[in-house]
Amino acid sequence: MSATRKNYPPEKKVEILREHLKNKVSVSEVCEKYSIKPNLFYRWEKQLFEGGINTFSQIHSKNGTAKDSLQLKKMKETVHNKDEVISWLTEENIKLKKTFGDL
Repeated sequence: MSATRKNYPPEKKVEILREHLKNKVSVSEVCEKYSIKPNLFYRWEKQLFEGGINTFSQIHSKNGTAKDSLQLKKMKETVHNKDEVISWLTEENIKLKKTFGDL
């Protein structure tokens, strides 16, 4: 008969990791206490630190993240450039029509 698998919620995983990181309890003691394997503990630790990097790399502005703000800025620049090209083409079209008498 196989052992039942425990599913720990994220809050519990953080609590278990904190016990080792903050309270300086050894990994083996923590794993024994919560009946988890060390490789699982280290996987959680890796996920925690990778998630922490993502948390600190996102600078939030009023309406979203810095990435969203940068993307919005690029889109506005693109629209502005297109407006300038349309304006120039319209002006050139009018000049040509006046020159050749179409207007």
